[in-house]
Amino acid sequence: QVQLVESGGGSVQAGGSLRLSCAPSGSSSDRNLMGWFRQAPGKEREGVAAIYTGSDTPRYADSVKGRFTISLSDRDDTVFLEMNNLTPEDTATYYCAAGQFPFTFTRVLQSGTYKYWGQGTQVTVSA
Repeated sequence: QVQLVESGGGSVQAGGSLRLSCAPSGSSSDRNLMGWFRQAPGKEREGVAAIYTGSDTPRYADSVKGRFTISLSDRDDTVFLEMNNLTPEDTATYYCAAGQFPFTFTRVLQSGTYKYWGQGTQVTVSA
């Protein structure tokens, strides 16, 4: 079993930055793929960024490329999502997710690839 605890959400103005953190615990064999998803009211859950811990290889949704960075802590298993140049369209509840790498990067931004989910943290960006 894997538990995920997110932190770092909040409210910022457009153009601002936030860093989300996800602290996983439990079986490491079940979480060699870590992802961040978001869901805005009335919209479907969207994969934002993912990283395969075996090679530190990241993948990003087109909507966040060049603005968001997913990374792994050097000290523990914490996963970060650095978000820069935020816009009101980034407003959503952000979820950390963990699963097993499916041996292809084509599905790492799909929610069905992940088995474990955090409780979510709210990010609000005002114009």
